[in-house]
Amino acid sequence: MIATLVVASCAFAQDAAQTATERLQREFQFAVGQYESGRLPQAAAALETLLREAPESFEVHELLGMIYAAQSENAKASSHLEKAVHLKPKSASARMNLAINLVQLGKLQLAEAEFRKALDLEPQNYDANHNLGELYVRAGNVAAAMPYLERAQQIKPSAYDNGYDLALAYIVVNRFADARQLLRSMLKQKDSAELHNLLGEVEEKDGKFVEAANEYELAAHLDPSEGNLFDWGSELLLHRTLDPAITVFEKAAKLYPNSPRLAIGMGIAYYSRGNYDDAVRSLLHAADLSPADPRVYPFLSRAYDSSPSQAQEVIARFRRFAEQQPGNGRAQYYYAMSLWKGKRAQDSTLDPAQVSALLEKAIALDPSLAEAHLQLGNLYSDQQKYADAIPEYRRAIELNADLADAHYRLGQAYVHTSEQAKAQEELQVYQKIREQHLADLDKQRAEVRQFVYAAKGASAGKP
Repeated sequence: MIATLVVASCAFAQDAAQTATERLQREFQFAVGQYESGRLPQAAAALETLLREAPESFEVHELLGMIYAAQSENAKASSHLEKAVHLKPKSASARMNLAINLVQLGKLQLAEAEFRKALDLEPQNYDANHNLGELYVRAGNVAAAMPYLERAQQIKPSAYDNGYDLALAYIVVNRFADARQLLRSMLKQKDSAELHNLLGEVEEKDGKFVEAANEYELAAHLDPSEGNLFDWGSELLLHRTLDPAITVFEKAAKLYPNSPRLAIGMGIAYYSRGNYDDAVRSLLHAADLSPADPRVYPFLSRAYDSSPSQAQEVIARFRRFAEQQPGNGRAQYYYAMSLWKGKRAQDSTLDPAQVSALLEKAIALDPSLAEAHLQLGNLYSDQQKYADAIPEYRRAIELNADLADAHYRLGQAYVHTSEQAKAQEELQVYQKIREQHLADLDKQRAEVRQFVYAAKGASAGKP
């Protein structure tokens, strides 16, 4: 009888344990269902309740950590994901989930260690290779990222995101042939504007202008976005294919009338083509779209030199820029030059003292501004104050020995102060510089290239 009771008691305990396990399993599956349906707060609440009865459950901690991470509650997620790794240290997926959470928390060294441990467990895991490569890209170490992105590409050649990121990495390290081959392979799988645009960048950086323009054009036809049209137009502009560049920018500006960089690009194209009035109008529009953007003002100043008919509007834009940025030496310089250029034809309205004060302020704010010294010297020369002009010209040359105009004007000033030997020396330097290269044209082309690359980089989000 006693034996029978013992057996019955054990059976009852087993049944009770089985019933409790089944109930916990049902509650966990309910939480999973809530999670998969996107009801994250309800799933988290169910799992928190379940955790009181199963505090050592790997599955509960892992899912709860993933839910909190999906809700951007990364600090709460971290404790559960760390617990999951502690409970099952040989789970590669658990370590990757923790590593991704650590990235979100900005703990990149700890994340790197977890990704590496995941790879030790599963060397052929696509996600671990891809994510570790992405981590190195984010840290600016593209060379370290390359082997992991390449391995991920070998594991899953159809993975678009990894292929795109690997192509970007190839560009950064100047492996253009590898980038070209990869992108052409990806285009066979998916003919996308994004891939054509990136292939255009590869061709441009590899010095293949015609191929680059063709790829940018294909991208713009597939997706006439602001970025794709800008890239196409600016590629034509960089290589002075001016009429097609103007056509592209005009079309783009109609589609995206509020894009400052398109307005600047169109203004530069007009100026390069010799359409100075149109250039000034386009650059004025760009300045109104983004008054604080310093990129427009050098081009507006240059176009204004060739087309002073819109003087009052130009002066107003430079005045606004100078007032908005009182600590910017170039802003004061451009305002000074706009006043001087705009009123030079009406001497009675020109205030040389105002121009001089602005140029002196520009120099005080930015002592390295060679152009301000040059123009202050010119102002003194116009007033026949040659002794005052000479130190300004000499300082301009100290800052930039390739300023041909500074050598010429210094030579002229020496003529007026009867220093003929010095005058002859400076005029010879001027002639030599002009014979060696057209400094102004070279500078303009460099500025256009700098603008284009900066405008692309600011919107691309590329490593």
